[in-house]
Amino acid sequence: MPAATAPTPPELVDIHCHGAVGHAFGDTDQGSREAANYLRQRGIRQIVASLVSGPPATLERQVATLAPLVADGTLAGIHLEGPFLAPACRGAHDPAALRHPDPALVEHLAAVAADLGAPRAIRQLTFAPELPGADRLIATLARLGVHPAVGHTAASAAQVRAALAAVAEATGRPALVTHLFNGMPAFHHRDGGPAAAALAAAARGEAVVELIADGVHVAPEVVQLVFDTVPQGHVVLISDAMAATGLGDGDYMLGTLPVRVAGGTARIVDPDGHAGAIAGSTSTVADCLRWAIEVAGIPASYAVPAATTSPRLALDLP
Repeated sequence: MPAATAPTPPELVDIHCHGAVGHAFGDTDQGSREAANYLRQRGIRQIVASLVSGPPATLERQVATLAPLVADGTLAGIHLEGPFLAPACRGAHDPAALRHPDPALVEHLAAVAADLGAPRAIRQLTFAPELPGADRLIATLARLGVHPAVGHTAASAAQVRAALAAVAEATGRPALVTHLFNGMPAFHHRDGGPAAAALAAAARGEAVVELIADGVHVAPEVVQLVFDTVPQGHVVLISDAMAATGLGDGDYMLGTLPVRVAGGTARIVDPDGHAGAIAGSTSTVADCLRWAIEVAGIPASYAVPAATTSPRLALDLP
């Protein structure tokens, strides 16, 4: 019997995507539009553009670049992936850009978007809950209508449980977890850490977990575990795609960091020239959906909603 293949849903949604075809979202208006157009041609109808950690002035410029695209419907919103991240779990984020939670910075960025006609442009923000000021940040995000997402964290399981509960209480919605298993310590049977706490919360319907099902970030059996454990509506497939998506192997940039793509896998280039941390993916969420069904063996009846209705509901997209 031939292997099952993924259908092509008409309304794919990607709530965590950094760019495509040589363009990072937020760098330029034209480049951001070209990246969005490439993704739309591949079936992604709603795109939340993700920004890596950067200095306040850079984030302000990027938000100002993207807000008009949200206002005219090219993008569904903006995702600030940082800069309030744990240095030890920063992944492909520039360590020089990281800082403790700063509610005033978020308020300023939201005001920049509002002044450009997109008052709810910023849809989600990833933060490490163990950092000083995280509790005040959650309250500010809830007031602004920005969904708090726990990620890039070295927090204990107890700290993550508390943060997820605080987010749910403040927003009235299940908390979001940025790319489960990535950007956090590896799960260990004597110290489950953020991964165990997030997976358990999602299994109870108290959190929504993102998964990068690109064949690089998470093994097929782990993707199976998540879908077997977590009820429908609480798993979201994302791409975490960076600018190399659609272009193939070569040298690129992610924020201020050099990236080398080899064999379809993007990695930060360390100062010594060797490949370091994985730097996002080079797959679209359409590719991730096909991989989840054809390789990980997830039933289409479960996988398709994880790339369509579940992400839209997670961020309350129209």
